[in-house]
Amino acid sequence: MKQVKIKELIKECERMAQNNFEIVEEIALKNQKKVLDAFRKNRISSIHFNSSNGYGYDDLGRDTLCRLYADVFGAESSIVSPLIVSGTHALSLALFGVLRPNDTMLSITGKPYDTLDEVINGNGIGSLKDYNIAYKEVSLLDNGSFDWETIQKELDNKPKLVFIQRSKGYDWRDALSVYDIGKIAVKIKEIYPECIIMIDNCYGEFVEEVEPTDLGADIIAGSLIKNPGGGIAPTGGYIAGKECYIKQISYRLTAPGIGMEVGSYSYGHRLYYQGLFLAPSTVKNAIKGNILGSYIFNKLGFDTQPKAATIPKDIILGIKFHTAKELVSFCQNVQKASPVDGYVTPEPWEMPGYVHKVIMAAGTFVQGASLELTADGAVRQPYVAYLQGGLTYEHYKIALEELLADLI
Repeated sequence: MKQVKIKELIKECERMAQNNFEIVEEIALKNQKKVLDAFRKNRISSIHFNSSNGYGYDDLGRDTLCRLYADVFGAESSIVSPLIVSGTHALSLALFGVLRPNDTMLSITGKPYDTLDEVINGNGIGSLKDYNIAYKEVSLLDNGSFDWETIQKELDNKPKLVFIQRSKGYDWRDALSVYDIGKIAVKIKEIYPECIIMIDNCYGEFVEEVEPTDLGADIIAGSLIKNPGGGIAPTGGYIAGKECYIKQISYRLTAPGIGMEVGSYSYGHRLYYQGLFLAPSTVKNAIKGNILGSYIFNKLGFDTQPKAATIPKDIILGIKFHTAKELVSFCQNVQKASPVDGYVTPEPWEMPGYVHKVIMAAGTFVQGASLELTADGAVRQPYVAYLQGGLTYEHYKIALEELLADLI
């Protein structure tokens, strides 16, 4: 009887979400056309999938992949590389590539995600702080919007770089709209044109019709095992933006004077090309699952971020629980619904780069891939689980059915 009621609840919430589903499908269609056009413009061929070795001089697959990403993201240039091990690594490369001693970095979305905070403020580990690069931050307002009045005051001090985190991270807020990021970028440039505007683009690619570099951002960075890898990129990260900054960052990736002239990959680049082509569709599936989940959990009395009836701005659904036990149990049940390691029971652990213990359900084909259906949360108040990804909408629905059977 309980299983029948759960199926009825899911069907009811699907009916309620239908209008938003149609909006998300239209966005995916436009993004798919954009990606397809970039493939055709760059005359992608099977020759680009070939492997390289050694120094990787004149690696056609690598160089063309970089141009392809630049076109898709509306940027002048990009770095796309399996040598970038994570989104945090991509962001760290970008920051160290353009900042110098005595420069100032200003975050206008408050404290960054836990792992990036170590890059900025860690003591004695080669952080920005160790290189005498100053850091300041302005928190978002209570309604999640930019605190323009305080930002203006900080711009008087001429920060070298303004940093914006697009996704919510482990904060209880909605992700930022690309259009809101574009508006604040224009306002900042009007006051201080020389300022570098950098966006942590993780979890947000292809969620909207445009990217921050289309609307005035100088640099964006992210992980290939999140949205743009389409669920099949095996590793890597990307950085895109203005050519002058991407060149500086490339010298940090390899060595000064060498940049992107080298960098081989003996496995070949096919999965990176194919993953990018699939990305608009896989992101759509994750967003549809996100929308359905928000309707269901709101209906059951749980607070979620984003709320039901809204269009998500990233692939993450935050669900607030009452106790640490509920949070841990929820993530463990997500693991049970996974195609890989579904028999494993995750426990909270001291994950590198995080202050509090983290519970992480990640039964994925690619280790740690956040575009695949996963859940995690820091075991601290408020007890929020972040349910994210979903390569197929059908898998998301099945997982919800099984989660609800335990929850109700």
